[in-house]
Amino acid sequence: MFEGVNTALITPFRNNVIDHKALEGLIEMQIAGGIDGIVPMGTTGESPTMSFNEHKEFIKEVVRIVNKRVKVIAGTGANSTEEAVCLSRSAEDSGVDGVLLVNPYYNKPTQRGLVAHFEKVARSIEIPVILYNIPGRTGVNFLPAGVKELIGRVDNVVAMKEASGDIVQMMHLHELCGDDLTILSGDDNLLLPVLSIGGKGVISVLSNILPADVKKVVTLYNEGNLEGARELFYRLLPLCRAMFIETNPIPIKAAMEMAGYCEGTLRLPMVEISDENRDILRRALTDYGVKLS
Repeated sequence: MFEGVNTALITPFRNNVIDHKALEGLIEMQIAGGIDGIVPMGTTGESPTMSFNEHKEFIKEVVRIVNKRVKVIAGTGANSTEEAVCLSRSAEDSGVDGVLLVNPYYNKPTQRGLVAHFEKVARSIEIPVILYNIPGRTGVNFLPAGVKELIGRVDNVVAMKEASGDIVQMMHLHELCGDDLTILSGDDNLLLPVLSIGGKGVISVLSNILPADVKKVVTLYNEGNLEGARELFYRLLPLCRAMFIETNPIPIKAAMEMAGYCEGTLRLPMVEISDENRDILRRALTDYGVKLS
């Protein structure tokens, strides 16, 4: 149920508070672009710098604006299991279609600890859970055997956003879990390879600015037009790389400001993109044909 392209939504700020007007414009642009789902309060949404109240209210606002036109998958992960339970229950009460749970970060639980953590959060809610495996940020890698054990214990863990960068690991995950677990690419750079090994879509950073184009890669692939999907993917690839020239979401917020969608303001400890990388990003956007303000 969470196939296709789901946008890891940025959080627009003005004067260091949420810019609600810009938020509505961003969501309408996503829906017009044919996106399958919107993911507020993930890494790209700067969730670590949001207060609990801001986190909960932002998700409520996204649900209200979307109004069931596409799916809403709320980022509710935390390195405290009880905090993840609290955020997930609040998101469920707000009417989201599912939650995205990142590996607990910094405290580096064992595989048994990861299974226990996700099991407790999943059992605390009735809506679907998408796991988020990104060892480069969390310091821990949720391995396929542990995921297989988890989905055998609970029924509502239905997908994984896989951002380990390890295609062999993703293949093993698909081999073990099959159709019981939807694999979504957690890295725009690997969208086409992940589709080729059995993945069903992406939770995308790039689709913030090019929703229709990222969606078209998946559509072409699903229609069996592999050459068309490959051609478009390779056209997008320089922009995919540019979006990670500095730590996400620094480049995408700069890009969205360049295109006139919102301010590029970030919350510390994130700082604005360097002048050198801003020029590289601008060239990548211009070369692709993105209209800049």
